[in-house]
Amino acid sequence: MITIAMAEDHQILIDGVTSFFEYDEDINIIGTVNNGEDLLKLVRLKQPKLVITDIRMPKMDGIQATKHIKSEFPHIKVLALTMFDQPEAIKQMLDAGASGYLLKNSGIKMLSKAIIAVANGDTFFDPNVAFNFMNDYLDENVTIGKAEKVILSNREKEILQLIANGNTSKEIADTLFIAKTTVDTHRKNMIRKLNLSNGNELVKYAVEKKYDF
Repeated sequence: MITIAMAEDHQILIDGVTSFFEYDEDINIIGTVNNGEDLLKLVRLKQPKLVITDIRMPKMDGIQATKHIKSEFPHIKVLALTMFDQPEAIKQMLDAGASGYLLKNSGIKMLSKAIIAVANGDTFFDPNVAFNFMNDYLDENVTIGKAEKVILSNREKEILQLIANGNTSKEIADTLFIAKTTVDTHRKNMIRKLNLSNGNELVKYAVEKKYDF
């Protein structure tokens, strides 16, 4: 059983991760907090096998928290889960003692793989940051996450193409002879599948991928 303490200042992300692993027989989240200071208290109290932490948090950031954790409990593994992809941030986190670095837009399934890899003693890199640090870890067991291919239905691709062309949901509905509510449902499903935050990001994605459909 991999016991986990998680620190993240966005409660909605904690709730999502906790819900995903609620019935997992191999991964058990034994405590969550919203800042670095409380993370230290939680680790000292429960001594989990692995810590998942963001970098930017109130009271104490993830880098400082990781330094303290690794100083007091060298055996506890640390996995960074953050939106920062800047090389300097990654380097500081790894230098602090983290064994893995994952971006928040990577998806929950990759998080599961990262947890298992780090708990087993590997170093795990998000595929979008791995190329920056591979040369420094050639002598270690390194796992690089593999981005899962997003599969959109033919109807979703049709709608995405129309979004890229600047059509509104009403215009798309009229073009495809379907209800506007159906278009809105497809939009929501695509936002979820593509790990996007909102409709504006979907429009941006559609425009960027306009000729890839």
